[in-house]
Amino acid sequence: MSSCGNPSTESDALMSRRPKFDKSKHCVKCKVALGNIVIRHAVYCKECFFSLVAFKFRRALEPFVNAKPDGPRRTALKPAGNLLLGFSGGLGSTVLLDLVHRSYIANRKDELRRDGGKDHPRHDKVWKRVIVCYVELCDALPGRKDKISEVAEAVAQYEGVEFVPLRVQDAFDPLWWRCIYGEDAVSQLRINLENDELTSMLTNPLSTNPLESLRSYLSSLPTSTAVCSALHALTRVLLLHTAAETDSSHLLLGTSLTSLAISLIRGIGQGAGFNIEQEIQEEWLSDIRPPNFDSNDRANENQKGVRVIRPLRDVGLKECAFWAWWEKLRIVGEDRTGWPDSRQEIGGLTKDFIMGLEKDYPSTVSTIVRTCAKLSPRGEVSGKCVLCERPAQEGVQEWKSRISVRTTAQSVDATAPPLPAPLQADNASATRLASHLCYACHTTLTSRSARPPPPLYLSATKTSSTTLPVWVAPRIMRKVGEDEMRATVQEFLIEE
Repeated sequence: MSSCGNPSTESDALMSRRPKFDKSKHCVKCKVALGNIVIRHAVYCKECFFSLVAFKFRRALEPFVNAKPDGPRRTALKPAGNLLLGFSGGLGSTVLLDLVHRSYIANRKDELRRDGGKDHPRHDKVWKRVIVCYVELCDALPGRKDKISEVAEAVAQYEGVEFVPLRVQDAFDPLWWRCIYGEDAVSQLRINLENDELTSMLTNPLSTNPLESLRSYLSSLPTSTAVCSALHALTRVLLLHTAAETDSSHLLLGTSLTSLAISLIRGIGQGAGFNIEQEIQEEWLSDIRPPNFDSNDRANENQKGVRVIRPLRDVGLKECAFWAWWEKLRIVGEDRTGWPDSRQEIGGLTKDFIMGLEKDYPSTVSTIVRTCAKLSPRGEVSGKCVLCERPAQEGVQEWKSRISVRTTAQSVDATAPPLPAPLQADNASATRLASHLCYACHTTLTSRSARPPPPLYLSATKTSSTTLPVWVAPRIMRKVGEDEMRATVQEFLIEE
């Protein structure tokens, strides 16, 4: 960043640049060793840097490991289930995997060899299983390389860690859904994208080509921003249901401080400001019960939720890079290849802005996260969005109908092309999907641009209807249980 002043004056008259460190070249923590890294104008030596990052990691994770978060007193770590790590192959998720292995797998074995007493409770593993899940996106965007084998090799370097690969088209695969929730939960919807009410009908028979359904879904989206937003949502929900399948009580994501600031600003720009709390930390509960679920089993009842945590939310991108460099970690790398217009979507522009901001003003990125953490949504929750499975704000559709010009189902009946057979069936059974969506997902499906994006696939044709992910139909059609109905009307019941 250039200095302030008149370029025509002498160089001695220009304002001097602020030094990268404040007072001393020595470590601010140990006060003895010379510094090796500058973090927001504070100097740290290599040894103190490692302890600092490990402390930030534990501070962000361990208070939320137990089912009931710890108060002032520290208790033993006793999670309700296993641990699932969402792995992208990028810098943050690689550092997260290394920290988890150091803290909860490798260190336990070192303590056992040093202290003995293998049956002592302090040597028990915090999580019985640690699973790494990778979602491959190469089939969604052209030009990307399949990296499942590379990721598997990188994960195999860590002892005691399982690897579960997924592909993003599994979101449209009835077989994948059937393996988790059984035959009764398998159904799919197709929606009509010609109107803002998003009329939907059940598909019969089920889709047998998940890749074709995925590409049809992405090709039908109106903007480049919508495509990126849809891929983020698909990946996130795939990880959540995989956590439910593996009986995991915690899902860890390698979102660094810089990445979190980007996600927060991007979400607000795309209309997801109501879910800003879930972007930082989230409690997720599946509405669909697996076939072996017993509602009378209290232990099973306590393990049904998944807590989504970002343990690196206080660790910046620079700190992650130095950790990986000094520890010689293998970074598979996220493939950033997309389509020609991908850099002009909201997420790409936000990333460029935040990365430039962090370079010149490193403290501003943490200020963004701290400020967003203080925000709370306004309005009541009307339920969960059936597409992204996050809270939906009450009254969004009424408010949106008052401020925008919308196309309804009646206005397009005369001009719309013929719908597929599943959507021409019994109109009385048609569902208006708009009332089941949050504002961000409804905008993703319906927001139009004056300049349409270039086609994702040369062979794919844009249609007026498309198949939705496999988790949408079961959530719309699910039957409400007696306990849930009683909980809903509990405050209106009169005691005898």
